[in-house]
Amino acid sequence: MEEQFVLRVPPSVAEKLHSILSENSDEDSIDLAFNGDGRTGKFTIGQDEYEVSLVDLPCVVESYKTYDHSVLIKTADIGQMILVNDPENPSKPDATPEYKHGLTPAMKNARKRRFRRQPDMDPEYVSKVEEDLTNIMAGGTARDVDILSRSLFCLAFIFLNRRDTC
Repeated sequence: MEEQFVLRVPPSVAEKLHSILSENSDEDSIDLAFNGDGRTGKFTIGQDEYEVSLVDLPCVVESYKTYDHSVLIKTADIGQMILVNDPENPSKPDATPEYKHGLTPAMKNARKRRFRRQPDMDPEYVSKVEEDLTNIMAGGTARDVDILSRSLFCLAFIFLNRRDTC
């Protein structure tokens, strides 16, 4: 599989990028460099520098390519996007690296609308359940559980259902 990424740029930057790529000139250079944190950096087109941030997409996007316009070949799973900040409308970067929208308008607020919130669980309760499961898998019983013997269970079944056999 190939390594791919999504580069989302504002319209003004997209025009510059399109003109540079269509001209195939070596005069204007394109550069992308990340800072030490690996999530922020600079995107350079010619003499212009733009702030970028690496964000996680709410779901994995598959990319395909074709050689004969009939057979599609999967080339990569894309889970992150490089977001170029608009210099005309500077926005405050989010504290979380998770992008709340998808790539298309249908995936707007995808994290909020399509995925359940993680339930608030008490860590002590979770650890007790884990201990009970390990005891049960080891052949023991769970804590605070009384085990009825089969004969006692059969007597209760016969008495309640008025039958002769269990």
